[in-house]
Amino acid sequence: MDELSLYEKILNLSDPWSVEGVSFDEQTKAVTVHVAVDNDAGLQCPKCKTQSPGYDSRTRTWRHLDTCQYKTLVTADVPRVQCPTHGCVTIDVPWSEERSRFTLFFESDVINRLQSASVLAVCNQLRMSWNAVDGIMRRAVARGQSRLSQTMPTHICVDEVAIRKGHVYMTIISEPCGNVIAVEEDRKKASLKRFYDRLSDKQKQAIEVISMDMSPAYLSVTLEEIPNAKEKIAFDRFHVVKLINEAVDGVRKQETRALHKTLKEVGLTGKRYHWLRNAGSLSRNQRSELKALQAIALKTGRAWLLKEYARALWNYSSRTWAKKAWMKWYGKAIRSRLKPMQMLARSIKKNLWGILNAIVLRANNGIAESINSKIKMLKVKCRGFRNSERFKTAIMFHCGGLSLHP
Repeated sequence: MDELSLYEKILNLSDPWSVEGVSFDEQTKAVTVHVAVDNDAGLQCPKCKTQSPGYDSRTRTWRHLDTCQYKTLVTADVPRVQCPTHGCVTIDVPWSEERSRFTLFFESDVINRLQSASVLAVCNQLRMSWNAVDGIMRRAVARGQSRLSQTMPTHICVDEVAIRKGHVYMTIISEPCGNVIAVEEDRKKASLKRFYDRLSDKQKQAIEVISMDMSPAYLSVTLEEIPNAKEKIAFDRFHVVKLINEAVDGVRKQETRALHKTLKEVGLTGKRYHWLRNAGSLSRNQRSELKALQAIALKTGRAWLLKEYARALWNYSSRTWAKKAWMKWYGKAIRSRLKPMQMLARSIKKNLWGILNAIVLRANNGIAESINSKIKMLKVKCRGFRNSERFKTAIMFHCGGLSLHP
């Protein structure tokens, strides 16, 4: 096989395209593959596929996968045709997408590298500019989003993630399988509304479960935009347990100030996470230390018992029995004379309908929390993002579950 046939095979060319020559530049250490088109074969408009007469041609160059250690370029005089419907348009080439300066194989290679390395690392590996690699990532995300089905998932999860210091957040909308559906700036009412505004009435109607925390902003806009939202909103177990743990920790802080000297004498200081972890996950030594703590810190011990009681209330399948159990817990918390637990109890009673939805619908935001961890790791790997649009693109690239390759 000669070199022309070899590169035709490498580029997967067929009529009317063929390789007419290959050259090597000693100075730039680059291989250039010259591709030609047979104008007599008949040219088509790329938009309507109508056979059209040639108008002129323009020389274009694309970066291809390296030949051994040498940078490889593909160059061709690409014809333009005069379409009676669309006017003067450039025909498509089989080795690259429209408006790209890279071959399909090269873009696929860059996408594969980006899935495990940062943009800067890929730039250094392939001797490319940062903007060129970022452009491939943005095109990959746009390509993947264009291939998505218009069918809305029946279960969506809404959560926020901090993107930098100073309480700067993004709203992440995902599905339980772990794919991010959309990323919106900030965590305000308008953030989630922008997502809902893009949905059709049919797509909104198709949503059956919306897992979220008790954020007033997310709650109010969902009640406004989604039909029968009060039957679909589920307050995630993770966030409810987090609030209960914060209340227990509030009691612990208040009591520890008064008992610090006593706890220090018996060597039981610095045991905060004994109170906050699940009792079943404690080691034998930790359980004995917790028992000793309960004998000293009586108020925190009562708050801890309420926390453990609440853990068992998520296993119901009947809304009626679940409501009775939670109201019983509410009565105990209100009568506990522990201010943080009383404040929490009032909040839970107010939002009990959403907790009951989560129990009956078996909905949780666990996967959404794992997505947040991935996003934080992505931010660390890339040393942060100054541009929020590029951060959104990176999130969709790595967490969107999109079909990215050309």
